[in-house]
Amino acid sequence: MPSPDITLDDLLPHISHEFDRGGGPGGQHVNKVSTRAVVLFDFEQCPKFDAAQRTLIRRRMAKRLSADGRIRIVSQSERSQSANRADAEQRLLTLLIAATHVERPRTPTRPTAGSRRRRLAAKQQRSETKRMRARPPEA
Repeated sequence: MPSPDITLDDLLPHISHEFDRGGGPGGQHVNKVSTRAVVLFDFEQCPKFDAAQRTLIRRRMAKRLSADGRIRIVSQSERSQSANRADAEQRLLTLLIAATHVERPRTPTRPTAGSRRRRLAAKQQRSETKRMRARPPEA
């Protein structure tokens, strides 16, 4: 089943961090300080996920997987390394919860009598409107 009870503390032993210089504006600061954070998560080794959840993660997050099969999240929106790291870790957690979520199957229901009456009344009203717009028959 879905695991909204996953916490960052559960994932940290399987997370590795890399830092390098980020792109974009920022002048001298961005050119000399490694603030861009890359978080790599090895979900295959994490005991929090069962085989079905690993399959879901592999399928739903295929574009985020690195060559070695780890989930890769990059953050460079903040000026500090620690803020980018925290942002990337939080995004990883959110994405994992969303990826392992299984929708409950919908049980089909029949329309109620009132909804059927309203639908037919609306159709009749629309028909009447169109009939009134028609050119009168020539006698």
